[in-house]
Formats: sequence, C-alpha cells, structure tokens
Amino acid sequence: MHDLREHGLGKYRQIDDAPYGGMGGMVLRPEPLAACLDAITADGDTPDEVIFLTPDGETLDQPMANRLSLLKRIVLIAGHYKGIDQRIRDAYVTREVSVGDYVLSGGELPALTLIDALVRILPGALGDSQSALSDSFQDGLLDAPAYTRPASWRGLDVPDVLRSGDHGAILEWREAQRLQKTRQRRPDLLGADPEAGSESAAPTGEESSQTA
Repeated sequence: MHDLREHGLGKYRQIDDAPYGGMGGMVLRPEPLAACLDAITADGDTPDEVIFLTPDGETLDQPMANRLSLLKRIVLIAGHYKGIDQRIRDAYVTREVSVGDYVLSGGELPALTLIDALVRILPGALGDSQSALSDSFQDGLLDAPAYTRPASWRGLDVPDVLRSGDHGAILEWREAQRLQKTRQRRPDLLGADPEAGSESAAPTGEESSQTA
C-alpha cells in the first residue's frame, strides 16, 4: 500500500482540491497521484495494468477476474471524494473497473473486492484447487445448492442422489440444479439459448464516481 499523503503538497500535504466548474465535492489532484505512481514504477518493473476503480468502468465479472489473475503485476488506484483528476486517467490508467451500479465513498472496498476475486483463483490459494473451478459464473451458470452433515435437519433432508455414491447421477443433478437456479435468478446469463450457459452479461456503465 502507498499513502498519497507522502506525496502531498505543502505544509499540510494536500492531495485534493475543489473541482473546476463549480460542482460539489473534492477531486484528488494530479501531482500527488503522479508522484506516487512514478515512485511505484521507479524500479523499472512496468505493471501489466494500472487499474482505476470507478463506477463508469467495465463491470467486474468472473471472466475478467480470470484474465487479470494471469498477470504478473497490477497497480490499483484507490481514490476518494469525487474522483481523481481526469488527466491521471488519461496519462496513467490502462483499465477502469466497476464493482457494481452503485456509488461508494472511496475505492478501498472495490480494490479489496478485486484483489480477493483474483487471489482466490491463484494456484495454492485454496485448499481444494477444484473448488474455484466450480464457482458461480466460471462457466456462465450459478452454482448448485450445497449440503453437509447431518443428513436430516429439522425435517429437511439432503437429496438422496447426493448420498448415493453415483458420481454420474450426482453430476447430472448438479448441472440440472445449476441451470434451474440460473434460469430463475439470472436468466440474462443464459442468453438466447435457455438450455445452455453463456458469457456473462455485457458490462454496464455508471454515472458518478465510486473512485478507487
């Protein structure tokens, strides 16, 4: 983590200022951000992506997380207030990412969300490497219901097929459950063919700054 205040201006280490044009809120100034980014890359190890978390970026989804997890070095810009000076976005940012159609006070939580989405699918991050491969959205469908012991709880029983030991039948049940849940909760994921999964829905944009 890198503290922008270390690159702040003047006695009070100023990092933000009122926006031109008179709209409300404060905007992070370009000088501290540029100085921070320059310091990060001073070792010559150029990042694969410099990502700014913002509501008007591409919507984060599992395919994007999969692609980003393959990169060697990523820099995340976590802003605050009304956003960051557009000139930083033009000069440094290579990708802009949104975590949803809503606005937060700062980019710290979106940055943590993105980090977690990437780290959990890196080799060795999970105890069971197959677990991430069966997560919701990995192949365009939601995950199937999960059950554990006891077999019966408050009159509710685990489906017999899951206790049958028949792996083929269990796989067939899971796929049917996944398709049913996706059709009910996220039909947009199925696209034109209701019998098969598809790529995630296209990202949507947002208007004001979630900043990150």
